[in-house]
Amino acid sequence: MRVLREGIAVTVSDTVNSSFGTLFVVATPIGNLDDITARALRILGEVSLIAAEDTRHSARLLQHFGIGTPLAACHEHNERADGGRFLARLAAGEDIALISDAGTPLISDPGFHLVRQARAAGVRVTPVPGACAAVAALSAAGLPSDRFSFEGFLPAKRAGRRTRLETLREEARTMVFYEAPHRILECLQDMAELFGAERQAVLAREITKTFETIKGLPLAELALWVSQDENQQRGECVVLVAGHQPSSEDELDAEAIKVLDLLLAELPIKRAAALAAQITGARKNRLYELALSRKPQ
Repeated sequence: MRVLREGIAVTVSDTVNSSFGTLFVVATPIGNLDDITARALRILGEVSLIAAEDTRHSARLLQHFGIGTPLAACHEHNERADGGRFLARLAAGEDIALISDAGTPLISDPGFHLVRQARAAGVRVTPVPGACAAVAALSAAGLPSDRFSFEGFLPAKRAGRRTRLETLREEARTMVFYEAPHRILECLQDMAELFGAERQAVLAREITKTFETIKGLPLAELALWVSQDENQQRGECVVLVAGHQPSSEDELDAEAIKVLDLLLAELPIKRAAALAAQITGARKNRLYELALSRKPQ
């Protein structure tokens, strides 16, 4: 498999060099320290080095569990340039654990570049599963969880956030977002406007911590509830939004489908959907979605 690294194509190999050490991707607690696994504790104590997002933060975690393994910084500002020093130690046969400040590394956290470089070099990369805020929130939200879309953090600026949300307006899967506490209210207000005031949503805040809150309401009501309680604008926030459910206005009648099929026989998908919308008055987005399912690009 070939990927791009710094604009250069490299091969991500599934062939592991047995003389190399192992890079363990270790999940750590998102709040309650009792959530760390026995395997994670053992590996953190056995590896030669722990690559941490914030060494000061992680030092407190290790101190709590009596682990004296050395720490080295691996964060979004240095992991591309400094990945070589970790690879050199792995190539020398040393094992390294990668951790983030909380939860599973790489899930809206640093680590992707190091993991990719390690795999490209033939280093065994082994996950040590554990806490993940997105999955924990989804498990308790009461929204459909058989299929979901993890969207991570939205753009910080309002224009970018609204543009991204607009593209997700008709996403049918439950959507999971991370959001900073100082933006949570504006985020919910934008969601209510763009997704609809009645769309069901859940705010999961401070999961596994002392002031854990999991509140489900229609988006407009959830935004109002948060606006009236400043405590809900603090801490780590996960927002879950129910997927779009087509209304009767979104359903296509037999005539629109017939016109679309006739046009698809002669035209590209985008053009056929646009013309079918003009002819029948049906929604272009729905026609385009149907066209993609009938004539994949």
